[in-house]
Order: sequence, then structure tokens, then C-alpha cells
Amino acid sequence: MSGVVVKAGRRSIEIPNPDKVLLDEGITKADLAGYYERIAATMLPYVRERPAHMDRYPDGLDGERIVQKNVPGYFPDWIETVRVRKKGGSVDHPVCSNAATLVYLAGQATVTPHVWLSRVDDLEHPDLLIWDLDPPRDDIGRLRDAARLLRDLLEEINLAPFLKTTGSRGFHLVVPLDRSASFDETRELARDVSRAAAARDPDRLTVEMRKQKRRGRLFLDWLRNAYAQTAVPPYAVRARPGAPVATPIEWEELGRVESQSFTIANVERRLSDRGDPWRGLWRHARSLGEPRRRLDRLLAEAD
Repeated sequence: MSGVVVKAGRRSIEIPNPDKVLLDEGITKADLAGYYERIAATMLPYVRERPAHMDRYPDGLDGERIVQKNVPGYFPDWIETVRVRKKGGSVDHPVCSNAATLVYLAGQATVTPHVWLSRVDDLEHPDLLIWDLDPPRDDIGRLRDAARLLRDLLEEINLAPFLKTTGSRGFHLVVPLDRSASFDETRELARDVSRAAAARDPDRLTVEMRKQKRRGRLFLDWLRNAYAQTAVPPYAVRARPGAPVATPIEWEELGRVESQSFTIANVERRLSDRGDPWRGLWRHARSLGEPRRRLDRLLAEAD
């Protein structure tokens, strides 16, 4: 096949080499583009207005992985871009503003778009806090316990934590913010929350960055909370066997869901049956003023 056309909104996107197998189980580039077209209405609230980078696999999982931030000159001019500063210059990122952009990126073998924690109109002030939790030695029980402990601590300081599978090894715990705090402030709070959580279970949790010093403990990874850092958004496909999908879940599902429970083959049925667990996420956005004061009191009491 030389190409197929996928209709996305008001645009028709030609998918080059549509029968090229990108993922396991014969999932082709056309299959991937079709998935992103169908999922776009649910996914767009989590990627719209955010700089993105492209995790591309032009020759499938067995080929070279290309992590691409800049928009090539051949991209169509209707794709929104944003120029952001970097050390020694700037880079033009794509912005996934609509279904057509998601489909076009899939046609460029972008399996996973990764997005910033801030939006293009105010790149210095994030609207998300995030913890990336991966299990040590595939200990899913410890991972679940750590997620619950972090949830309880965040609720104690008046923040609203949400949970999703990453489609990789673990879970992301996410907190919506009102964009009144800078990256420096959010990063500091994320670090201190992690320290407080580790202090409550020091035998199993740690904030030690050096792997050799963790001694099998689970690392409470708060490091993504910084300018230009990215995270996999909800409903993005991962370049792993079985084509798992990063998927929001309810807290009550944590005990029975694993990181790769949802895939390109079953996530749409899940949405049809249950809806999106993160719908209404932004209604829970908070400032960090009161949470910071509550956390400081907890830290002082612990000392």
C-alpha cells in the first residue's frame, strides 16, 4: 500500500506506508493512526496546549528509537508549534491541539507523544505535579502501598491526587494545580512530600537518587517536576509488547490493576463501559499556599 487517508476532524491525513508493522500483534501504522483518531476526544484535554516531543519508531520496536523534540521543515503548516528556550538556543515543539495532529504524528511513526507539565501560554508555571512510581524487583504490592501512602499524605495537606497506569512498569500519581506556583516551588514541594512519605515507611521507601544506595527500596521519583520535563499523557500508546496504553484509573481499582492491564485492544471498550476516571480533573486544581503550610507543620512535627 502506498498510503491511506484517515479523516480527523476537518482534515484528511495521508498515512505513508500504512501497512508498516510498528508494534506487536501486527499493529500497523494505519492501526496506530486510527486509534489516535478514535481516542482523540478523550485524550485531547490532557495534551492540548502543551509542548510535546515525539517518541518515534520508524522501523518498529526492533528498529531505532528516535526521540524528537523539534518540528521538521516538512511538517504541514497547520500543525501548531511553540518555540521554547533551551541551553544555548531554542527548539520548536509540536503542540497536539487537535485530532489531526495526533493522527499526523502517528503517521510519522510517533508511538508515544510526551507532553510538558505546563501550557504554552505560561511555560514557567505548571498545572500538574507528578510522581513516577516504578516497583523495585517488580514488587507490585509495594508499589500499590507506596501509591496509597502518597495519596493519604497529599490529601492530608489538601491536595487532590489522581492515578494512572503508565503502560510501562508502574504508575503515575498526578495532582492538578492552579498555575499560581513556579516550577521551583512545585519541585520543592514534590521533593518534601516524597521525603515525608519515605520517613513514614523508611524500610520500603526512599528518596535516594543513587540506585546502589536504595537497597531494594522503592524510589519516590519526584524529579519530573521541572521546566521542560515531560510525561506520558493519558491514553498514549507505549512502545512495548502488547501495545499497552497509559490509562487513568480509580483509586479503588489499584488493588487489581497492573501497569500494562490496558492496551490498544481493550482501552476503548473500558472507556465505553466506565467513562474517563479523570473527567473533571481540573475542578480539583489547587494553589500550593495552604498545602505548603500544612506540609511544613508535618515536617516540623516529624523532627
